[in-house]
Amino acid sequence: MSSLFKCPFPAVIAEEMALPQRRPFVPETICMEWQQRQRAGAGLHNLGNTCFINSVLQCLTYTPPLANYLLSREHSQSCRRQGFCVMCSMEEHVHKVLHSQGTAIEPWAIIRVLRRIGEHFEADMQEDAHEFLRCTVDAMHRDCLSK
Repeated sequence: MSSLFKCPFPAVIAEEMALPQRRPFVPETICMEWQQRQRAGAGLHNLGNTCFINSVLQCLTYTPPLANYLLSREHSQSCRRQGFCVMCSMEEHVHKVLHSQGTAIEPWAIIRVLRRIGEHFEADMQEDAHEFLRCTVDAMHRDCLSK
């Protein structure tokens, strides 16, 4: 893992909890603060009924530990996933938002793969943001474990 993430992080694991067989990240390497000063990035255009997607993408984009990792491009450099990878898509999305010269972007890269994040999601349908967040984080976790 790159030195970008080395900063103290108190990890407490309950005694009765078994350590996972495989962990996508070592807790001691996760930094809760922004590693690079970030200006506010581009907003997201609503492309029909996409406000549930936009709100989740904005929350994930501005979560410092996740954004630090995605901005490092560490995942895509070692990704061996054949075909679609949610983590690689999120990497591209975060880079596009935080490095855009415009005021708003269209999140087509995520909307086009909506059914791969959750098979019950459909474009142009109202959906639940919490459900989309849960499915997105689960898909990201699976992709991290499969690399």
